[in-house]
Amino acid sequence: MTYIVAVRELCEFTAKQGDLDLRFTPAPTALEGMAGHAVAASRRGAGYRAEVALSGSYQNLQVRGRADGYDPAQQRIDEVKTFKGRLDRQPASHRHLHWAQAKVYGWLLCEQEQLAHIDVALVYLDVGTQQETVFTERCSADDLRQHFEAQCQRFMAWAEQQVAHRAARDAALTTLAFPFGGFRTGQRPLAEAVYKAAVAGRCLLAQAPTGIGKTMGTLFPLLKAAPAQRIDKVYFLAAKTSGRQMALDALARLADSVPALPLRVLELVARDKACEHPGNACHGESCPLARGFYDRLPAARAAAVATNSTGQPAPALQQARVREVALQHGVCPYYLSQELARWADVVVGDYNYYFDLGGLLHGLAQANQWRTALLVDEAHNLVERGRKMFTAELHPAALAQARSSPAAAQHAPVKKALDKVRRAWVALDKAHPAAYTVLEAFPDKLLAALQQCTTTLTEHFTDHPAEPTEHTRALQTFYFDALHLQRMAELLDTHSMVDITQAAATHHQRASKPGDSVVCIRNVVPAPFLQPRLQAAHTSTLFSATLQPARYYADLLGLPGDHVGVDVESPFAAQQLQVQVARHISTRFAHRAASLAPLAALMAQQFRARPGNYLAFFSSYDYLQQAAALFAQQHPDVPHWCQSRRMLEGEQREFLARFSTTSQGIAFAVLGGAFAEGIDLPGQRLIGAFVATLGLPQVNPVNEQIRERMHSLFGAGYDYTYLYPGLQKVVQAAGRVIRTPDDEGVVHLMDERFAQAQVQSLLPAWWQTRGRA
Repeated sequence: MTYIVAVRELCEFTAKQGDLDLRFTPAPTALEGMAGHAVAASRRGAGYRAEVALSGSYQNLQVRGRADGYDPAQQRIDEVKTFKGRLDRQPASHRHLHWAQAKVYGWLLCEQEQLAHIDVALVYLDVGTQQETVFTERCSADDLRQHFEAQCQRFMAWAEQQVAHRAARDAALTTLAFPFGGFRTGQRPLAEAVYKAAVAGRCLLAQAPTGIGKTMGTLFPLLKAAPAQRIDKVYFLAAKTSGRQMALDALARLADSVPALPLRVLELVARDKACEHPGNACHGESCPLARGFYDRLPAARAAAVATNSTGQPAPALQQARVREVALQHGVCPYYLSQELARWADVVVGDYNYYFDLGGLLHGLAQANQWRTALLVDEAHNLVERGRKMFTAELHPAALAQARSSPAAAQHAPVKKALDKVRRAWVALDKAHPAAYTVLEAFPDKLLAALQQCTTTLTEHFTDHPAEPTEHTRALQTFYFDALHLQRMAELLDTHSMVDITQAAATHHQRASKPGDSVVCIRNVVPAPFLQPRLQAAHTSTLFSATLQPARYYADLLGLPGDHVGVDVESPFAAQQLQVQVARHISTRFAHRAASLAPLAALMAQQFRARPGNYLAFFSSYDYLQQAAALFAQQHPDVPHWCQSRRMLEGEQREFLARFSTTSQGIAFAVLGGAFAEGIDLPGQRLIGAFVATLGLPQVNPVNEQIRERMHSLFGAGYDYTYLYPGLQKVVQAAGRVIRTPDDEGVVHLMDERFAQAQVQSLLPAWWQTRGRA
């Protein structure tokens, strides 16, 4: 069996050395990089060939890639690297890696063109000045062949191990059996749909009710399909920690069901959760786990994936296991996990690892031309998460802190550049004094000031790499905010809008001051950014209990035109869940005060009829607190507890711990918050829910602008902005009640609008709602 590796990956494996060094090194954006490569190619003479596809073999190793350019007239191959800042500050390890790549391409071209020698050129192009610095070395084909074979020999042992691992993995997955006695009701049709989508290489939108085992029902069929479909990687992407843990638990169950299942499972966590020395900077002079990182990486990597003495595969690389291996070998756990993503079969992580503009997993898949399979858990969350990924904001406090930083005080060019941004910001606010303004385009003068400022800051950071972190933290925060905004300004289209929100007036001031606004490029439709990522995968399944109506998610998530859908029938019977509509209550904002007494009365009546544990959901903390206060006053004998603002993880655990099999009471929570989805309270731990809201987003200037944009794009502005997102939260919250086939409970939908035909059509089909006069 042949092992295929990209030139870049081969050299990063064999030629990286020394410290992990993440001190500021200004890097061009992807667009700047592509533009720089095009500029370099345009300057070459007639007959110059850009993007030359090359491949070659060494024993069972196939190496492939694209050389940036070849000039047959000069017999010169170019490896083009775009950069910002000063080239003389480039670490020697970077230059060493670049030469290694260039010479591999040099040999592949010599072999293809039957050349005796060639000039190998490193072309460094400054994206700011467009100036080139070229380093050229004349190499004989024999020398290049020896260099190529030396890299391949260093990689061969690992490649052979990978080939053996892949063969064993695929053989085991072919015989994989479902780890339980049988499928739950509804689980089999879900699994069949995922398997068929994988075989057809399609995108699947799967709505499946809570409680049928969606995690196992998607992972199992995809792993079964992997050998025949030549799937290299499965990415399980979750919105929350609870979703990641459910995937890891399901994968552990699969591993237990097959003796010595050779499946490498890796959990990716956020940097702040994995950092061992949060007060240290990420370079060898500051952090001991960065010092000599690449020199110790091979041993750590080998230990992480090694089988034990009895031939059992290594345990799943969850956060604790990666940390254990990393500290044994003196390397950073976070960056070890990033390296291990290359060698894992299943990677479990947050949405951003694949969908973000700089997503690690997508980047690796593209560089290595992997066939990937995506599982997107609780996919209804991807709409809002996608909007946040592709939104950019500038806050006046960030600029103020940057201007008052020691770095700005000590360096006149920095202070001057920041002051220019401030003046442009003030002028913008004076021109648009309204509380909220939507602009046709991003303002030219502010954008120009930001571009000049980031250029100045780039030069400053490059020239002062040893400046203390405490001096530059605020400056770097503003710098990266500004860079992200510039990037989104380059990509601005109808999917986003530019708006200015003036600071709210306080009792100390009658109006906000110019320059105190929040300037935002606000993404409304993430589809144009998400769709290429979905299309890049061989197959993808986006699943959730609430994906209705399907066209809303297809439009906003950018599902490919040939995507398929499945709506799995619920395994639950209507008699398991009493769904009552309180037609006598209105929770509209204007009726909030009048709603409190009948809400409290209904909740107390239900509790006394069937004591137990209940969740009550409200549209805001203010509404929750008003309802809880009145409930406590009128019904002091009924235990209750409340969600508070910004609860820490420990406080959330205490809140949930009160739901026991023997406890009784009503917990007040906010719809759409931490307790409205992703929690599991089966049996007597939760027997009912009250929903005192339709969950509709607040009517405000921002949402009204989104409604207008949605109407112009899809013709259903109100539904897309308010109704569908609101009812998705309601169904998620109500879904906490019935978790297993044996559960029974009640849901009170406490608003007259739940009786409307359009609203009823968006509720789960198996619910049989009953009205109350």
